[in-house]
Amino acid sequence: MAVARFKDLCVDVNCPSAMTSFWGQVLGLTSPADNPAVLVGDRPEKTVWINQVPEPRTVKQRVHLDVLTSSIEELEKLGATVQSPITDEQHWAVLGDPEGGEFCGFERDNVPAYRLMELIVDSADPEAQARWWAGVVGGEVSHNPANPWYWLENVPGLPFPYWVFIPVPEPKTVKNRIHWDVTADELQPVLDAGATLLRPKDDEIGWWVCADPEGNEFCVFLPPVNEESDGQA
Repeated sequence: MAVARFKDLCVDVNCPSAMTSFWGQVLGLTSPADNPAVLVGDRPEKTVWINQVPEPRTVKQRVHLDVLTSSIEELEKLGATVQSPITDEQHWAVLGDPEGGEFCGFERDNVPAYRLMELIVDSADPEAQARWWAGVVGGEVSHNPANPWYWLENVPGLPFPYWVFIPVPEPKTVKNRIHWDVTADELQPVLDAGATLLRPKDDEIGWWVCADPEGNEFCVFLPPVNEESDGQA
């Protein structure tokens, strides 16, 4: 039984104005006039927070987005750079956003208004990661024996079809520049599932920062009625 629900995504950036404009156009989201550092769609779960951080991107991102597009050239016009083009063997292009963060573009004849197709997470053990997150937020674990990755689908609240965990040899070394938030009725069931508490809610932040079994950061938002009791645990 799931103990949390997917809430939204967060992207760390150095220049919020440029990156909000870029990701808004790439994903098909808009930024409200009263809050230029957030992107919104027709569902709360499509929200993407654009968080300014002082540190630059230094290593390959362990979390990235796969997006749909009518053409890779369209993404280049928005400010993306091609790192690896589409080929007969690779049916997507690997691109960099204006700050160098990796994402992948998939060309389609018919592109929906909301263009986020899947969330990709580099993993030492993709099966274990997929099954752990299925236990936390629900959904079905899927796998094609011909490929080494695992994915979740039919996750309650997830505004894109697939949440994919792919194998990589390198370990996680720095804070992820893309992370996700969840909501939960209580914090303890998330910790009992195997999450690590990195930072409790305090006077500066109104949420609980946790990490999954491979160290990927995520934030837990609790109903106000349960925050005090969890803070005293």
